[in-house]
Amino acid sequence: MRPFLHRGAIGPLSAFAVAAALASPAALGGQQPGGEHPGRAPYQKWCAGCHGVEGDGEGPAADWMLPRPRDFRDARYQIRTTPSGALPTDADILRVIDEGMPGTAMPGWKGRLSRRDRANLVDYLKTFSRFFAMEDAPERLDVGRAPGMSRDAVEEGREIYQSVECWKCHGQAGRGDGPSAPTQTDDRGFPIRPADLTEPWFFNGGGSVEAVYTRLLTGLDGTPMPSFSDLISGGIITDEQLWHVALYVRSLAPESSPDVREVVRAGLVGGALPSGPSDEAWDDTDRYYIPLVGQIIVEPRWFSPTVDGVWVQALHDGEELALRLTWHDPSRSPDPAWEEWRRLLTDIMEPREGEPPAPSSPDVFTVQFPTTMPEGRDLPYFLGGDPSRPAYLWRWQSDTEVLREALGRGLDEVEILPADDASPRASAEFEDGQWRLVIRRPLETADPERRLAMPTGEAIPIAFFAQDGSSGEAGHRGSISSWYFLYLDRPASASVYIVPVAAALLTALLGLGVVARARQTGGAARRETETLLEGA
Repeated sequence: MRPFLHRGAIGPLSAFAVAAALASPAALGGQQPGGEHPGRAPYQKWCAGCHGVEGDGEGPAADWMLPRPRDFRDARYQIRTTPSGALPTDADILRVIDEGMPGTAMPGWKGRLSRRDRANLVDYLKTFSRFFAMEDAPERLDVGRAPGMSRDAVEEGREIYQSVECWKCHGQAGRGDGPSAPTQTDDRGFPIRPADLTEPWFFNGGGSVEAVYTRLLTGLDGTPMPSFSDLISGGIITDEQLWHVALYVRSLAPESSPDVREVVRAGLVGGALPSGPSDEAWDDTDRYYIPLVGQIIVEPRWFSPTVDGVWVQALHDGEELALRLTWHDPSRSPDPAWEEWRRLLTDIMEPREGEPPAPSSPDVFTVQFPTTMPEGRDLPYFLGGDPSRPAYLWRWQSDTEVLREALGRGLDEVEILPADDASPRASAEFEDGQWRLVIRRPLETADPERRLAMPTGEAIPIAFFAQDGSSGEAGHRGSISSWYFLYLDRPASASVYIVPVAAALLTALLGLGVVARARQTGGAARRETETLLEGA
């Protein structure tokens, strides 16, 4: 399960909840009493809903998941400390059980199951494949420690990344948008996305340099990701150079996972607002990460969205707001190169609800506000509002690059508002698997009943909805956030400047008084001393 599903409106409806419900004893035909393997009961209760009773990866929840659950029968495990094609160690299997697989529906079970249950699960999973009984226990590779990060090492890693054509899947900037990305399938023929190397918090097996190097050395068995050990044994690259590739991959991302904060702060600027997505003013503007998850509440639902988060930046000048939104999307839709991907994804993914999406769907990004500032937490429904409390929407799409204002009374009822002089303006850029969209709008509006007037110094509710047309995301299908808040800094009042000056003057006057008093006291002391000396 992906991180950040702590938002109350979304978390209970996650893929994990669906899998757990489908994995109930009633769904699986119950447990067989007496003499069974001690790992069988926890497996049937917690694992079979995704991985299947027979360990074949075909549990009742499997069709809702991308990537698909592991088929334990062929003993191909992605996350290992053993060579490519080798069995995992018991510790490798336990680690995945404990920590889960970030970026997938597989959660970590360390805090949910006892240590004994987890150890029993390790043994039970091995019973699904005869290879564990036929082969000797595998030996763990000695990975060692990562070398220090340096500019030369990272540059050499970048050159090798290019020369061995990692970019064909992962893209030039590492965002999973390479020319081979729309054709990727796993060993069972199911579609699979290349990793976005700029988001190590979603890396299977961990996002440290050592973890990246281990994945490069061992490969991800069952996926298109190969092992680079053959390149080392063949003398094409050295082990040190493979470490440098790992350093380069890690350099593509932030040093740590982004914090999720409730409030996006729009700083007040004294000069001109940024004119577009590439304006250098954005380089010094705080970024806020908002996680997005699949819309799985209103039919037709979508369990495997492309866009997993958006970075938000905001500035204002007291008259107008400038909002920059940055999100990763491997294609600028509609894109014919991704049509086979869209067809395969929509053919195999459940639930097959509603009309199939059109082949030429664009990318769409929607920013959502209430129509008026709410009292307390009385907010519109975060899925586009409802009839009693409509939502004010900014909806942008990639085919026309036009942004329209709308009123939402639910995902199925959207009223486009006529443009006027105060309507928002948008400009967008797409490069290397990344959209950057800037929206500017005056804070005031001539239509305050339907279009939100944006006050300074107050928490303005804001939410997001992203759709990747190349993955069949249209209508209800896409990724959503719940409500966050946008805060526009207020201009400083005159007292902010007057009080410090007055305090400084008062301090100076007091200081002069103390000095004068000290001089008077000192003069009197000298005269008294002179009188005493004369008397002596």
